[in-house]
Amino acid sequence: MLASQPKEVIGVVHLPRLPYAYYRPPSTISDLAEYGAKDAAVLEKLGYTGVIVENYGDAPFSPRVEDPLAIAALTVIVREVVKSTSLKVGVNLLRNSGREAYSIAVAAGAKFIRVNALIEPVISDAGVLEPEAPRLKPLMLNYPGIEVYADILVKHATSLRMPLATLEAPTPLSKGALEDYLRELIEEYAQRGGASALVVTGLKTGEPPPLRLVELIKKLSPLPVIVGSGVTAENVLKVLEVCDGVIVGSFIKVGGRAGNPVDPERARTVISRIRERFIIAKY
Repeated sequence: MLASQPKEVIGVVHLPRLPYAYYRPPSTISDLAEYGAKDAAVLEKLGYTGVIVENYGDAPFSPRVEDPLAIAALTVIVREVVKSTSLKVGVNLLRNSGREAYSIAVAAGAKFIRVNALIEPVISDAGVLEPEAPRLKPLMLNYPGIEVYADILVKHATSLRMPLATLEAPTPLSKGALEDYLRELIEEYAQRGGASALVVTGLKTGEPPPLRLVELIKKLSPLPVIVGSGVTAENVLKVLEVCDGVIVGSFIKVGGRAGNPVDPERARTVISRIRERFIIAKY
């Protein structure tokens, strides 16, 4: 018997490097737009709920992207993806360019953005990520309707409030202390930060979060909880038992490697497993 609550299943378009004022990549903007639209078309055909377009090829990332050419190029690319598919399209401008991503979503017709550090100050591989909520406030007030998927204890980073690694440390926080901390943090995401959903990740790309952490966040959260890393065909059913949806990136790519194009067979394997037990949300 299928579970009654529909689950969100979002794929990822990992774009090659964008053009910058100081860098001209081998791919044209038209090439990148075609790349994104092709990946999105595969996911739409298979029945995914949505797709996030992100500048994965720009690694190593800066804390935020302010280059006008890169922002303009990504706007054109996202607009082409939106025009080519009926999927719910999102934007993630790494590392933490939420204001710019929201602006792109407004201009291009995307429906959501992902923000790595919405209300938590974070030390990351790109440096210190300052909370993005204050920068988003004017846009959210003047151009409402774009959902904000906010990472909580984001991967490749350490929250200045509580490192995810403490969950696995020899002397981890007590269950009560952890629950109190997360309750306060989640309240801030929902009430002050304006988050639409919480994204829970492991420590790095391709690594799942501890399921007990996902369960606890789901218990405390008034917002939908999405697992945003380490989802595979092997673990997706267990993951969806304790959350509202998944973002699937690395596993559905050629060779199972983040940054590659979508592999239709790997993407089909994931969605087929989900259909064994869950209803997939329709956008």
